[in-house]
Parts: sequence; structure tokens; C-alpha cells
Amino acid sequence: MSQTSSATDNRSSSPWSTFVVTAIAAYISTLDLSIVNVAFAEIAADFPDVSRGTISWVVTAYSILFGSLLVVFGRLADRVGRKKLFQIGSLLFLTGSVLCAVAPTMGMLIAGRAVQGVGGAIMTPASLGLLLSVFSLERRSQAVAWNGAVGALGVASGPTLGALFVDAFGWRSAFWINVPICLIVVLLAAKYVKETPRIDSPRPDIGASVFVTLSVASLVWGISRAEEHSFTDSLVIGLFVAAVVFGVVVVKRTISHPVPLMPPAMFKVRSFSVANMSTFLFGAAFSANILNNVLFLRSEWKYSVLEAGLYSVLAPVIVAATSFAIGRHISRIGFRRLLVGGPVLFAALVLIGAFIFTETPTPWSEWLPLMFVLGISIGLTFPTLSAATVHSLPPTLFSLGGAINNTSRQIGSAVGVALVVTIQTTSDGLAGFQRGWYFTATCSALAGAVALMQPRVERV
Repeated sequence: MSQTSSATDNRSSSPWSTFVVTAIAAYISTLDLSIVNVAFAEIAADFPDVSRGTISWVVTAYSILFGSLLVVFGRLADRVGRKKLFQIGSLLFLTGSVLCAVAPTMGMLIAGRAVQGVGGAIMTPASLGLLLSVFSLERRSQAVAWNGAVGALGVASGPTLGALFVDAFGWRSAFWINVPICLIVVLLAAKYVKETPRIDSPRPDIGASVFVTLSVASLVWGISRAEEHSFTDSLVIGLFVAAVVFGVVVVKRTISHPVPLMPPAMFKVRSFSVANMSTFLFGAAFSANILNNVLFLRSEWKYSVLEAGLYSVLAPVIVAATSFAIGRHISRIGFRRLLVGGPVLFAALVLIGAFIFTETPTPWSEWLPLMFVLGISIGLTFPTLSAATVHSLPPTLFSLGGAINNTSRQIGSAVGVALVVTIQTTSDGLAGFQRGWYFTATCSALAGAVALMQPRVERV
């Protein structure tokens, strides 16, 4: 193993300085997964000739590229330097944000989201690797949990921040907000973050990432097209077949390549594998629920974009408070209890909402109390998933392990958003949103069921 350093890297720095920088990066990369959801109607109004399915790619294009490229950049971060890739990703994310903010056409807007997705995919695993490298083993679960909490807060607060900016300055402001934040991240990283040692190893199977991207893109495109046509449409069937074929290619390359993109030995670590399965399912439930809720508030309760955002503000506050509180105790409580209880509670609350919400607005008596407890369930789940994923991995696989976990969440998010939009269109009005909640509850309950396979003993 060889090490590289710069004048900046030679300075001693507190691990909490690194935490602050990586937490800001985690926040903005996940914020952009949900901040556009609340602006869906405004974007559609600016592009009246574009179909709803096409506009959904403003959401899914980011999720697809972000999710499918995390793994390859997780491997590269360990080889070429985590700080270096972190700064490159931050600048690329900034570039994509500017492209979205000035986009005159839907094609350019989707392209800008794609650039954002690539930037986020570079930035995120590098930031997690940087974070884990500066904390001791006994503080690692807490640091990862808190970082995951900030990421979850980014997704959960997206509708609220999006509503405030869209209402005051239009939907393009949801992208302009990233520009100063990215610049701050780059400057802080240059001053306070130390470069990690490079790992001198053969180049991994980069080509497999292409097939991962093609597989995920085919799957989500097929689901999105089914909204406008049907699941029996020839192109939809062809896209699903392509998704399976590309997925099989990834599996074969993983097994046969001398330096696979994802070492098979990682998946023999039970806490890692089970956490990723749960992450996929809960990621689908979480993102689908956010979109379903925002569209429900706007379509059924006829709230303005600002009102919808304000009535969504409670959950992220509770998510943050719960996540930071539970982060100190994850290793003592154990992953299994939290990863079963959190998703099951989430599923139960969503089902309650499906039964009690009607066309008549009841924000104070029903909506806000439910959002309060829902925030607790999210705060129990996401940080624990992040910690469980990397808990049993060696330091050389920190960036890759975190990247695979983020990939699971983003693919789940992309599939969840695409499916809930399709499900909503099967029925008009309230019935469509109820079906969306049933889908969300099912995914979350399955996440809790899968977590039963977590090892019983995971305490540090």
C-alpha cells in the first residue's frame, strides 16, 4: 500500500471536521432525490407538451445514475484517493445543478439531472470512506449512523425545502440552492479533510458498472412506460427482459472476473447482505411514500406547493432528532431489533393513513400526528441500515460497502417512485393514492421481515 499526501493533508484535523464536511455532502446528494418531487406540477406546467411519464425521469434519471455508479466509484475511491474523488464529485454535482437551473428544454433538464447523479455517485462513497478512516472502531457505528441520519434528513426535508423555494422563486431555485453549498463543501474539504492512503491493487472490473446501469435503467424505463401503455406492451416486456439479461451478466462477471467490481466474499457477511436487501425494500417504500404524500396533498386536499411543504416539515425534524438519539445506542441495542421494528412501524402507520385520510383535509387531527410517529420509524431505520452494512467489513472495503448500500437504496428509490406513479394511474382520485399507500406499506413490511435474518449478536 502506498500513501500520497499534500501540504493540506499533513495537517492534523479532528474527525468531527471530516464528519461535518461529509455530512453536508450526504445531505445535498440525498436532498436532490426528493426536492424535485414537490415541484412536479410546476415543471409539468412549464413543459405542457411533455408526458407525465417523461417528466418522471427528472426524478428517476438522478436515482438511476446515482445508484448504479456508486459501486464503481466506491472501488476507485480506495485506489486513487478518497479526498480527490470527493472534490471532483462535488464540482460535477455543482455543474449538473447549474444545467438543471438554466435548462430551456426537458431534454436538458433530464441531462442535468443525469450529471448530478454522476457527481453524487462519485462524491458519496468517497465521503463515507473518508469518514470511516478517521473514527475508531468503537465510534464507527455512531459516526456512520449519524451520517446516514443526515442523508435520511436530506430526503425527508426535500419536499419542505422544495416547497419553500418553489413557492418563492420558482422550481429552478430548487437547483440553484446546490451551487453555494457545493462550493462550501469543496473549500472545507480542501482545508480540513485529510487524504486517505491509496490502495495499490489491480483495477477492478469497471465494465460491470455499465451493465449495472443498463439493467437498472431498463427496469425503471419499463415501469415508467407501463404507466402510459401497459405491462403487456412489447417494448415494456423487452425492457424487462433486458433488465434481467444485463443483471445476469453482472452476476456472471462478478463470479468469474479476477478482480470483480463487487467481491463475492462481501455478500457472505450476513449483516451486510441482509442490510442491503432491507435497504432496497425500505428505500422503495420511503421514496414512494414521499411522492404519494406530496401528490395527495396537492391533488386531493388542493394545497398549494407551500402548504404541502409546510405540512411535510414535521417528519424530517423528527427523523433528525430520532436518528441522532439512536446513533449513540445502536451497538448496544443491536441492529436486528431496530431493523425489524422500524419498518414494521412505518408500514403500520402508512396503512392507518390509507384508511383514515379522505378528500376532506384533516391536517391537525390526523395528518400531523401520523407524520410525527412516521418520522420516528424512519429515524430508527435508515441510520441503523447504514451502520449494519459496514459494521463487519474490513477498512479496505469501507467505501465499497457504503457504495453498495447506497446503490441498494437508490435502486429501490427509483423502482419505488416508478411503481407508485404507475399504481396511482390505475384508479382515479383517492383510490389511486390509497393503492400507493398499500404498495408502500407492503414494501416496508417486507423490509422488516427480511431483517429477521440479521445476526442476533452485533454489539461492539
